[in-house]
Amino acid sequence: MSEYPHLIRLSADYRIKPFDCGNADLNEFLFKDAVEHAKQLLAMTYLFENEDCTKAYFSVLNDSVRRLDADSLNFFKKKLLHDIPHKKRSYHSYPAVKIGRFAVHRDFHNKRIGRKMMNHIKRFFLDSNKAGCRFITIDSYSDSVGFYLKNGFDFLSEKDKTDDTRLMYFDLKTIIQG
Repeated sequence: MSEYPHLIRLSADYRIKPFDCGNADLNEFLFKDAVEHAKQLLAMTYLFENEDCTKAYFSVLNDSVRRLDADSLNFFKKKLLHDIPHKKRSYHSYPAVKIGRFAVHRDFHNKRIGRKMMNHIKRFFLDSNKAGCRFITIDSYSDSVGFYLKNGFDFLSEKDKTDDTRLMYFDLKTIIQG
């Protein structure tokens, strides 16, 4: 991505450049938890940086879309029953990657960096897919749901409508078919 000359996979010895997205939880994860998550093989964090600061970051981990977790009307009838071959519809779960954390530095809010970063993540899991990965999932903070809807995500369930976070998904196959 030419807008991001420096995509860095966070390592234990890497010094993170200044970052503040305006959300204490997301800031704290980057500076206090991301390296330990990587050491424990729980999540990998990637930084988009320029010379002065970390513009944005995302963390990813393995996940699955489980039949029991999804509302049958919203997800399985709408997506799987129409798109997945009949013999594969009986699987109890489908491979996914979860975006554990996703944040943009507050100085770069509303400058399309989040959208560009999300497109990069989608391509990343199509181009570098070393194991099956059909979906991207995220537990979106309720104030970020609009961003994910604009980026092609949909709700996995209606059960969490009143929760602080909403479970959402993106089907990577839509890019291949698109």
